[in-house]
Amino acid sequence: MATNSSTPDPAQKDQSQNTRHHIPRRTMMLGSAAALGSAAAAAVAPGVAQAADPDGSHQVLPARGQQRPGATVVPGADRAAASKWSMLRGQKVGVITNPTGILTDTMGSIVDAMVAARVDVAGVFGPEHGFRGTAQAGGSEDTYTDPRTGVTVYDAYGAQADKFATMFTDAGVQTVVFDIQDVGVRFYTYIWTMYQAMIAAVKLKLRFVVLDRPVPNGGNADGPVMTPDYTSGVGQDALVQKHGMTAGEVARYFNGEFMPVKAGGRLAKLDVVTVSGYRADMLFADTGLPWVLPSPNMPTPDTALLYAGTGLFEATNLSEGRGTTRPFEIIGAPYVDYRWAQALNRRKLPGVWFREMYFTPTASKNANTVCGGVQVHILDPKKVQAIRTAVEMMVSLRDLYDDFGWRTGDTYSGYWADRLTGSARFRTQLDAGASAATIVAGWRSELAAFDRRRRPYLLYRR
Repeated sequence: MATNSSTPDPAQKDQSQNTRHHIPRRTMMLGSAAALGSAAAAAVAPGVAQAADPDGSHQVLPARGQQRPGATVVPGADRAAASKWSMLRGQKVGVITNPTGILTDTMGSIVDAMVAARVDVAGVFGPEHGFRGTAQAGGSEDTYTDPRTGVTVYDAYGAQADKFATMFTDAGVQTVVFDIQDVGVRFYTYIWTMYQAMIAAVKLKLRFVVLDRPVPNGGNADGPVMTPDYTSGVGQDALVQKHGMTAGEVARYFNGEFMPVKAGGRLAKLDVVTVSGYRADMLFADTGLPWVLPSPNMPTPDTALLYAGTGLFEATNLSEGRGTTRPFEIIGAPYVDYRWAQALNRRKLPGVWFREMYFTPTASKNANTVCGGVQVHILDPKKVQAIRTAVEMMVSLRDLYDDFGWRTGDTYSGYWADRLTGSARFRTQLDAGASAATIVAGWRSELAAFDRRRRPYLLYRR
């Protein structure tokens, strides 16, 4: 998406596209906070234990408590609510969340439930797209008072650590809570909002709590690692392209690997409320949980499964499907014809099939122009290799169409492909005529090294 699915660099917002949105009072649903979150308040409070972690932090492991009938996978937020938010009592809490931060039984916001349960919510910090989700890619909501809860909502999209520190101090925050459904991809911006908030929390000696959720595209890592010369708002440190970690695991990795250098030390206390009944080899459909759009262009779990690869089409002159109902699944351009689908299906890529199609995107690249292209259909989600699939797609485009090219300019300098992949290697290899197999082999050793480094921080069986 950069996130999200958005790829604009938060540090370089284009004012013509990246507009912030203020939520008028009349557009919000008004209600009595006292009537919210009753299911959470009525739940039996489980016991809470702490287990020491390799990085010296702790994870919070409450017992399961009450669940919806038949539930086996229970997100961290539901477990925290079942404990009547016991781990947050006596603290002024700052919450980083968006519309995905829900309780499963009520489908209501954790902030609404916390306020109803009399948790002292000092402020909410909205990432890209905002707390209530009113903004499009590269946009955010202005700082405002939430009319439902009366809590101040701060615009945190693109905020660096110093701004977070100022906002936390102004709000009087003692504990920072992060609860956002991530998609397991480096250039989805929510984890970098967490990264900057963690740096601020280290400097202010604040406690940091992650209410964990499943990673929807599986727990394996894949792709190239970010290099220092190409960091940006869509990749701020040396993380692999498909990191395959939950937000809680990412926070533990950040705390152990990056905070000592970036913040001068680790968090005073990092707690992760884990997902019960979850294994990292599950895809989202296996969890039985409702899918809430993490961003406007991430409509389905299938989108999230392909996004680690097809998100790279943000870096080309093709439409990546923005302005259609299936972004990152529908890909095309005015110069593409039937030959692309034929060539791709001859490659027999695992888990997918390419349907020839024609479409007119209503937004973003090639808006209001008829495009030829493909829809990537998932035949076997367990076999999908998103990054390899995208590389094969681009190699085929290069070989078929002279008009295939890279996106440059607008809100950043240089090639967007270099920012998304972490270096110039992918782009230059493709331009030089390398095969997909050669390109994929290029990051094999760095991927293996990353996979070894992340192991001490993982929480779920793989």
